[in-house]
Amino acid sequence: MERTVVILKPDCVQRQLVGEVVARFERKGLKIVAMKMLRVSDEMAHRMYAEHDGKHFHAALVAFVTSSPVVAMVLEGPRALAVCRGLLGPTDGKAAPPGTIRGDFGHSSRNNLLHASDSAESAKRETAIFFAPAEILEYDLSIAPWVYWEPPGAKT
Repeated sequence: MERTVVILKPDCVQRQLVGEVVARFERKGLKIVAMKMLRVSDEMAHRMYAEHDGKHFHAALVAFVTSSPVVAMVLEGPRALAVCRGLLGPTDGKAAPPGTIRGDFGHSSRNNLLHASDSAESAKRETAIFFAPAEILEYDLSIAPWVYWEPPGAKT
């Protein structure tokens, strides 16, 4: 099983889309192993967007993610990274196809509703920014056999 971090950004919270967005991840079969609402500090934001430090848009990213509460989640499932990024759709909501979260609710490239880890390494780093180890819950999802079943020998 793979884990990824998803952050419902300030515009998602302010537009009251949290329930709808969380429901999409759950309906896809992803398991929430950690979730909380918080205000991102400047220090957390700089750690979150470290790879963009020095770029012309870095300051705007930090200002945006610290402007209002966010909801941070760790999701788990087979190919969770790719599944989450597919559910989000392209960064620019105007270009995102219908059926994706950004395609259905987004109309901006800057206020793009969500952040999702882009690699296993990023997911580990981002998990440590938002969650203490004790906040990550291990449990069996009772529907897992109905959602994750693959034929013997199938590549996942």
